[in-house]
Amino acid sequence: MNIVVLSRDSKLYSTKRLVEAIESRGHTARVVNHVKCDILIERRNPQVIYGGQPLTDVDAIIPRIGASVTFYGTAVVRQFEMMKVFTTTESQALVRSRDKLRSMQILTRSGVGIPKTVFTNYSKDVGSIVDSVGGAPCIIKLLEGTQGLGVVLADTKKAAIAVCEAFNSLKARVIVQEFIKESRGIDIRAFVVDGRVVGAMKRTGKEGEFRSNLHRGGTAQLIDLTHEEEVTAIKAAKALGLHVAGVDMLQSDRGPLVIEVNSSPGLEGIEGATGKDIAGEIVRFIERNV
Repeated sequence: MNIVVLSRDSKLYSTKRLVEAIESRGHTARVVNHVKCDILIERRNPQVIYGGQPLTDVDAIIPRIGASVTFYGTAVVRQFEMMKVFTTTESQALVRSRDKLRSMQILTRSGVGIPKTVFTNYSKDVGSIVDSVGGAPCIIKLLEGTQGLGVVLADTKKAAIAVCEAFNSLKARVIVQEFIKESRGIDIRAFVVDGRVVGAMKRTGKEGEFRSNLHRGGTAQLIDLTHEEEVTAIKAAKALGLHVAGVDMLQSDRGPLVIEVNSSPGLEGIEGATGKDIAGEIVRFIERNV
């Protein structure tokens, strides 16, 4: 098979590992920078143009779409779908997962537990919003934030009000979320491929840091999920229509709570923590479907 990895940087760990996994299983791999693609929209002959030439004979694509280029990246994925090319992440699922508010609404409708969350349209009554998630401390998140950026822990109600008012003045949309004290700066990343968990790790924030993101200096180690955690991760990925997903959860007194579902989860942390060939699992998923 000819498999295209949509990535802006061929030197990234995840991109390199996918190329290795594709080639090790006897397929042909090509890395294509999706932001440099042109889209030819035509009724009978839709095409994706790259380097002045149409991309033909593509059997499958693996989208690695960064949050900053979601709009254009999704358009490229949608064009491949119009060309009847199999994709590990469908365009609509990508859009759903990138919208934090929409994804939270979909998850709760599907019976997935999440921390108590409030979204408001620049409300002036910030104090009552903080109270509605259980008071301070609480988490304040930018709707467009990624990798832990745009996430603030407000220790007091006064601090929470000040942060929300600052974001409101900048016309930045935020959600306010309850702080799960018992998680103690630790979360779980479950990697789901084709409806099953293929690896899981526990991420711990560095000293004095409530965010556990590896990009922010957190550490990762192998973890065995409970049955409830595994079911929650699979249900969350399915609810958003994602065949490949990194489901982030907190361990709470009322069970696992999903805080985010990532449609382009990195491979370095999960492969390092678990020692598993996660890239190979993604390629095997393609083989089962193409």
